[in-house]
This record gives sequence, C-alpha cells and structure tokens, in this order.
Amino acid sequence: MLSNSEIFQIAMEQSAYDLNCNSIDFLSIKNKVVISEHSPHARKYLILPFYCNLVSYGSNIVASVDKEIEDIVKEYINTHPIEHCFETPNLHILNDELQKKDMRVCFMAEYFLPDVNNLRELPCEYELRVLKKPDFATLYTGEWTNALCETRKELDVLAVAAYDGDKIIGLAGCSADCDTMWQIGIDVLPEYRRKGIASALTSRLALEILHLGKVPFYCAAWSNIKSVRNAIRSGFRPAWIEMTAKSMAYINKMNQTKKE
Repeated sequence: MLSNSEIFQIAMEQSAYDLNCNSIDFLSIKNKVVISEHSPHARKYLILPFYCNLVSYGSNIVASVDKEIEDIVKEYINTHPIEHCFETPNLHILNDELQKKDMRVCFMAEYFLPDVNNLRELPCEYELRVLKKPDFATLYTGEWTNALCETRKELDVLAVAAYDGDKIIGLAGCSADCDTMWQIGIDVLPEYRRKGIASALTSRLALEILHLGKVPFYCAAWSNIKSVRNAIRSGFRPAWIEMTAKSMAYINKMNQTKKE
C-alpha cells in the first residue's frame, strides 16, 4: 500500500497538471502565479484553461490564471495571509476585481487524502458489497447523485453498497477523475443516517481503491460539516484547499438550475 508521503506527492503532482506548474511549487513559502493552460493529464471534469484558480497545500498559494488578471491576483495573494485569501472579508477584494471582468468566485472546497496510519475498515451493522461497473449500471437515480454521476458515467469505476436485506440503503462510489486519483462520493438514505454507514462505506471503498494502486480523495464544501466529519471518521485528513472563479453567466445558470 502507498505511504502517506507517496499519496501526498501524487496529489501534488496531479495539482501541478491541473494548474500548469511544478509539484514542488506547493512546498515553497513563496506564492506563485502561473498562466493556466490545457493539459491532457488534468482532472477530467475540469474546464481549462482556468480564469482564476487558487490552491494551497498550507505553505503558500499557487494561482493558475488568465493573463489579463495575472497582476491583480499576484498583488492579492501577496498582500493577505494565505488563509485570509480564501475567506471574507479579504475575498471580497478579489471578487470585486473579478466582477469587472464578468467573473465571480464560484467553487470553494477542501480536499482530503487518506491517512494510511488511521484508515481501516469500519464496522457496520449492515452487509457491505463491492460493486463493479455492471453492478451499479441501474443505480443512476435520485438517491445516489453524490455517489454516481449521471453526466460522467464513463468515469464511475467502483462502488460499495450497504444493504438492509435486498434494499440498498447506502452507496459510496468513485470516479476515475485522473490516471492516479479516484474521487469518492457518498449517499445514505435519510432514515438510515447516524448509524455509521457513511464512514463504513467510505473507509471500505478507500481501501479498495488503494489496493488497486490508486489514490482515493474526498472533496467537501467547508460549510458541509456532515461531510467533513465523515471524511475524518473514515480516516481522511485535510490536504489542500481550492477556489475557482467562473463567469457570471455560468454562475447564473447554476443558480437557475437549482431553483428549478
């Protein structure tokens, strides 16, 4: 099984593909701004090039940007402490500049990697089964939208389901978002929550992924306390944070879709 240091290095190498930089850039104490470009090795769901994307593994900020906002972002990340660049009120400064270009801050999330010293299969009072692609082909329904992605079915590669008799009550799925890293998503039916099912599914799937030689990773919005708690209970630890700007048209469309 991969060590924690190997997992961390693989994650930074993937971020380097995504941002068009070098993996060692994330370990510097100096911030760095690079011009975003397309990469065949980037996470498959990313829309590149970025207009403005900030990433921090804790030591600094690496910003992958469009040339027209390079100087603005450079001044921003070199003026404020790392953690303040990802939160208000300082974030309003960047957002005001983005809005002048018809852009806004859109996605903000924390990413987790497994701690192999703490990751273990957690107990569950329900039966768990590993599902291959043909096994979950009929599960693209409203209950499992975090575990499986209808619009990117081709990336979904493995899942673990919890059963109460013949009924699926929880599902953790993973998508092969890039060559080395598979992202985990989890759903549990409302009436079966708070029974340790989510962490049992997440930890089991993470171990299955590691045994296949891939790195499992987990993403949660900072405000999603339930999801963050599940990540930690399942043996994951915070690894990096990310903030992405999108066009106002893109954001308005997302908001309209949610209303409908």
